Amino acid sequence: MIQLFKSGGFLMFPLLLCSFASLTVVLERSVFWFRIRKQRNRALVFQVLDLAEKGLWDEIRRVTRGSKNFIVKILINGILHRDYSMSMAMESAASDELQKMRRFMGVLETIITVAPLMGILGTVVGIIHSFDMLGSSGIGDPQAVTGGIAQALITTAAGLSISILTLLPCNCFNAYAESAALDIEKYATSLEITYEKLMNGNKEALADESKTRLQHQK
Repeated sequence: MIQLFKSGGFLMFPLLLCSFASLTVVLERSVFWFRIRKQRNRALVFQVLDLAEKGLWDEIRRVTRGSKNFIVKILINGILHRDYSMSMAMESAASDELQKMRRFMGVLETIITVAPLMGILGTVVGIIHSFDMLGSSGIGDPQAVTGGIAQALITTAAGLSISILTLLPCNCFNAYAESAALDIEKYATSLEITYEKLMNGNKEALADESKTRLQHQK
């Protein structure tokens, strides 16, 4: 492995840095998503929606105290600002959560693009060097020329390997973030509908009460 690295030329060093950066980000994101999945509690989300349907806001605060579920935190943010703009409050909280989920994804996407290009560049430089040797020594030593071309291809193989091994987890993390965004939209919409129903029910109850009072006065 060390011999292959040396044979690849100077561009193997930036490729090595890319591989370390990719591995670091993949490990960090893996731990992050493991914690997200461990904290996921759909039963608590449904409980929040049920309590919101009854208007038991204090009870919601009690049962969600200490919860790190990202959906619950977004719903709570909307509930706390229900008298002003529930939807905007949840949208702001959702934006913060999704930003955390997509952190460092730009690094992985850059490595996926740059690593193969650096590998091809290394190959081109190696082939240029091989043809330069061919021009200097003629075809008296063809093995040196073909060996140089073979070594030049090492950078392409390294770049493609780094890109492929980075692409798979990157796509997984993006899929997790997309799924989380859909869940946020689903439950936030459910809370908004529940709150609208509750408010309309209260308005109807007040209207009926006013009618009853007017009838008694007559």
